[in-house]
Amino acid sequence: MRLKLGLPKGSLQDASLQLFRRAGFEIAVNPRSYFPVIDDDEIECMLIRAQEMARYVEDGVLDAGLTGRDWILENDAQVREVADLIYAKHTFGKVRWVLAVPDDSPVQSVKDLEGKTIATELVKVTERYLAANGVRAKVEFSWGATEVKPPVLADAIVEVTETGSSLRANGLRIVETVLESNTKFICNPTAWEDAWKRTKIETLVMLLGGAMEAAGKVGLMLNVLRADLETVLAVLPALKRPTISTLSDPEWVAVNTVIEEKTVREIIPRLKAAKAQGIVEYPLNKIVL
Repeated sequence: MRLKLGLPKGSLQDASLQLFRRAGFEIAVNPRSYFPVIDDDEIECMLIRAQEMARYVEDGVLDAGLTGRDWILENDAQVREVADLIYAKHTFGKVRWVLAVPDDSPVQSVKDLEGKTIATELVKVTERYLAANGVRAKVEFSWGATEVKPPVLADAIVEVTETGSSLRANGLRIVETVLESNTKFICNPTAWEDAWKRTKIETLVMLLGGAMEAAGKVGLMLNVLRADLETVLAVLPALKRPTISTLSDPEWVAVNTVIEEKTVREIIPRLKAAKAQGIVEYPLNKIVL
């Protein structure tokens, strides 16, 4: 038996492959093929655009896949949302679909778009947003390059953004947030009821979640005299207790902990001042909780 797994082709592809690599899976992609090779004989991969993923998972063409919350809603897909995987093209965070207009537009809220034209790839979600706000406007599907359409081809757009920099570069300003979205691991309800596939999915999600948990963190190992241990522990973050092991010399102990990578440059000098020795920083692939 094999799990038919959809991987997002396009903007999320590289970030997804890197996540699988950190989780312990090697995936080889042939640019001429939509069927990547993964070093797990129990998984069969297929590259599918995130926009279509939920529909193919719902139909059972795929057992499971990775796509955004936005495309689940856009397709009204009846799928099981197994886990949130908070990463995007460039960052480990959520993205926003925003209503944007040219800098010099008089539009200040969605209410000002009555009778206007909005260009977007997220048509159904945008139409529902307009309806919820009591606004009647024309929503046109955009095949791409949506940022260049206002003001000639559309009065406003609804576009996805991580930082807003692309919108600003095109002379657009954000009016409102239409939808917040993030990557989700989804599966077909029938596949979820299959014991073997469910176990495989749960294991895969656990490993991917561990890789996400490790993002931005590093491990620290160090040695310290027992007499100085409390001083060293006071320097380390208090969220989780570090592992402390006895060394061959009973007066010394080894300390092993995980910290945020961005804090390393501040913590290591303080550890040295607290008389820690043999400090080693090492990368983390995943943290399995």
